[in-house]
Amino acid sequence: MSLPHTLVWSAVFLLLPGFARAGEAVDLFNGRNLDGWDGDPALWKVADGVITGTCTGPGTPKHNDFLIWRGGVLKDFELTVTMRVLGDNNSGIQYRSRSLPEVGPWAIAGYQCDVHPAIEHTGMTYEEKGRGIFGLNGKSVMLDPEGQRWLVAEHEPVEVDVSEWNTYTVTAKGNVLEHRINGRLTSRLTDCDEKGRALEGLLAFQLHSGNANTVEVREVKLRELEGGGILPFVLPEGATKIAKPTTSRPQGLGKSAPANAAPGKP
Repeated sequence: MSLPHTLVWSAVFLLLPGFARAGEAVDLFNGRNLDGWDGDPALWKVADGVITGTCTGPGTPKHNDFLIWRGGVLKDFELTVTMRVLGDNNSGIQYRSRSLPEVGPWAIAGYQCDVHPAIEHTGMTYEEKGRGIFGLNGKSVMLDPEGQRWLVAEHEPVEVDVSEWNTYTVTAKGNVLEHRINGRLTSRLTDCDEKGRALEGLLAFQLHSGNANTVEVREVKLRELEGGGILPFVLPEGATKIAKPTTSRPQGLGKSAPANAAPGKP
């Protein structure tokens, strides 16, 4: 897609009613303990002022586990998180999500900003235990009312090392979701699938099962936005129908994982 398409859809997003910030950002992590958060105490703790989740390998945890914010249900917001993932695995920022008590007390399904060592996956839009990958890093995607994916714009993928501290920003406004890393856009999703989408839900951090890994979060800031409207399904000129993206690296990079990205790296 050409640059003008990207600029047009950025402008549309900014013109959504109520996009203006509703108030000052609030810290959701006090830097001392997990007050306001709910997770398995065997997996999550605060160490040296940092939220830390640890997977020691296959079976611990048995399935993806989550640290859930219990401060309420989020609708339209801007969330800024500084975090990193150590080890050959990935994590994610869950939002507008729902609990799955039939799976476990800390199981979650819903939208995710992926924090993944594979460049094409980090910052992408994904739905945990749901519709899967929507758009990879560098893609802006629209879902039609039947859930079909349409590529509406492309931009340069953002390359980062997820084992280093990076700042992830999630902006949810109506049915438009944007992810940024260090201020640069990674993906945008316009979800016109009324049956499948969520307009509100829980916030959480993912601890991925499988390969040993450590998730560290040191800053979580939330700015709630005024309520806004829903974009209708109108494809821009040049949009192309795409298949649901798949991955051969559901956890990390496998044999190509960097040797220095090990749990416990200072």
